[in-house]
Amino acid sequence: MAAIPLPGAEHENYLNKEYGIRSWLLTTDHKRIALLYLLSITFFFFIGGFFALLIRLELLTPAGDLVQADTYNKLFTMHGQVMVFFFLIPAVPAVLGNFLIPIMIGAKDLAFPRINLLSWYIFIIGGCFMLYTILTGGADTGWTFYTPLSTSFLDTHVVAAAVAIFIAGFSSILTGLNFIVTVHRMRAPGMTWSRLPLFVWANYATSIIQVLGTPVLAITLALVALERLFHFGIFDPQKGGDPLLFQHLFWFYSHPAVYIMILPGMGVVSEIVACFSRKRVFGYKFMALAVIAIAVFGFLVWAHHMFVAGISLYAALVFSLLSYLVAVPSAIKVFNWTATMYKGSISYTTPMLYAFGFIGLFTMGGLTGLFLAALGLDVHVTDTYFVIAHFHYIMVGGMVMAYIGGLHFWWPKISGRMYPESWGRLAALTIFIGFNLTFFPQFILGYLGMPRRYWQYSPEYQVLNVLSTAGSTILAVGYVLPMVYFLWSMRYGKVADENPWGAAGLEWMTASPPPTFNFDETPEVTWEAYNYGEAKEVPVER
Repeated sequence: MAAIPLPGAEHENYLNKEYGIRSWLLTTDHKRIALLYLLSITFFFFIGGFFALLIRLELLTPAGDLVQADTYNKLFTMHGQVMVFFFLIPAVPAVLGNFLIPIMIGAKDLAFPRINLLSWYIFIIGGCFMLYTILTGGADTGWTFYTPLSTSFLDTHVVAAAVAIFIAGFSSILTGLNFIVTVHRMRAPGMTWSRLPLFVWANYATSIIQVLGTPVLAITLALVALERLFHFGIFDPQKGGDPLLFQHLFWFYSHPAVYIMILPGMGVVSEIVACFSRKRVFGYKFMALAVIAIAVFGFLVWAHHMFVAGISLYAALVFSLLSYLVAVPSAIKVFNWTATMYKGSISYTTPMLYAFGFIGLFTMGGLTGLFLAALGLDVHVTDTYFVIAHFHYIMVGGMVMAYIGGLHFWWPKISGRMYPESWGRLAALTIFIGFNLTFFPQFILGYLGMPRRYWQYSPEYQVLNVLSTAGSTILAVGYVLPMVYFLWSMRYGKVADENPWGAAGLEWMTASPPPTFNFDETPEVTWEAYNYGEAKEVPVER
C-alpha cells in the first residue's frame, strides 16, 4: 500500500504501512477493521448496483428483449440478496460503528478485538459463497427465499445463496455482541448513559436486534437447505409442511432487519443535524427512548408482510394496529430533528445536505408504509411496484443517504484529509434528483397495478418506466462521484485538523486520523452530550 502523508505522523496510526499487508490482515485495531469492511462492503455495493442497472435497462421497453425470463429472475434475486445482506445490513454498524463507537465513548478499542477481526473474516467467507453463487448461475427465488419455490428442485444455486447468508449472519451477531459489551463495560469515566451520543444509542439498539433476530434467520435458511437437499417436509405442503411457517420465521427476523439497516442511519443523522444546526438535539432523552422503542416494536410487526398470505383476519387486524404504533417513535425522531434545526445556525455543508435528503426521503417512505399497514390498501398494492418504491425510499433514500452523509461527516477523522466541498454538494444533489426520478414513478406504477418481478409489462406503463431507468442512470453517477473524490482527497486533499466542523463529541478531541489506541490518556467526561453552547463556530462556507 502506498505511503500517505498524514498529520500526526508520530502516532502509529491505522494507516501506517510499516508492516505491510500482513499487518492489515492480522490487525485487531477497530479502525483498520472498519476500513477493511469499507472496502468489502463497497465492492458488494457496486455488484448489487450493477444488477439493478441491468434490471432497469430490461424494463426500458415493455418486451423482454435484453435478457431471458429466467435470467431476469436471477438478476432481481441476486440484486436483493447482495444489497440487503452484504451492504445494507452491515454498512453503518460495521464501517462507521466499528470506527467510531470506541472513540465516542472514550475506549481504546472494542471489548473483543480478535472477535472483531473474526467477524470480518466470516463476512468475507460468506461473501465468497455469494460470489460463487453469482458466478455459477445464481438463484432465482427472490431475496426472500419464499417456499415452496425455494425448496422445489429447480436447477439453481439456492443452497449456496442460503449458506452465504447463513455464514454472514454470524458476522452480524459477533459485531452486535461486541458493541453491546463495549458500551456496557468500557465507557470513559463520566460517560453516563444520559451522555452517550445518539449514534451510540442507535448502534446499541441495532446490536440487540442483531443478537436476538439473526439466529432465527440462520435457522430458517438452514431448514430451507435441509428440505431442498434431503426432501424433508418442513415447508412443502405436499409433504405435510407449512409454507406459512417459513414466512413467519423469515419475517420475524427480516422486518426487524429493516431497523438494523435504518437505526444506525438515524444515529448518523442525529449527529449531523446537531453539529450543523449548532444546537443540542431537541428532546435528547425522547430520542434515545425512541431508538429503543423502535427496536422493541420491530419484533412485533412481522406479519404485516403476510396480509394476503392466508393469516386470519383477526391476526391481520392486530398486526395492522402494531404497524401503526411502530410509526410513532419514528415520527418522534423526525419531529425532534426538525425542532433541532428550528432557529439553529444551519450550515449547508455536504453532510447536512445528505441529512436533509434522509429526513425527506425517510418521511416519504414512512408515510407510504402506513398505506401498506392498512388492510384494504395493502391488498390492492401487495406485490406491485408500490412496495418496491416504499422499500427503496426507506433503505436507499434513507439508509444509504445517511451512510454516505456519515462518510462525508467523519471522512476528515478517518483519512486526515478534507474532500472538495463543491464536488460533495454536487454529488448529494445528483443522488437526491436521481433517486426521486428512479423511484417516485414506481409509486404510480404500483398504484396503477404493475406487478413487481415481471419480465414484461403492458405498453401503457412504458413512460413511467423510462423515467425510472433515466433516474437510475443519474443515481449511478451520483454514487460513483464520492468514491472518486474520496480517493483523490487521500493524496491531494487539504490536511484536516482534529475538529474541522467544530463538532461536539470525544471523537473530535483526538488526532485526525486517531492514534492506535485513540487517546494518549483516557478522557474524563464532565459535560453533557451535544454541548454546542461551548463549541466553536463551523469554519466552513455557509
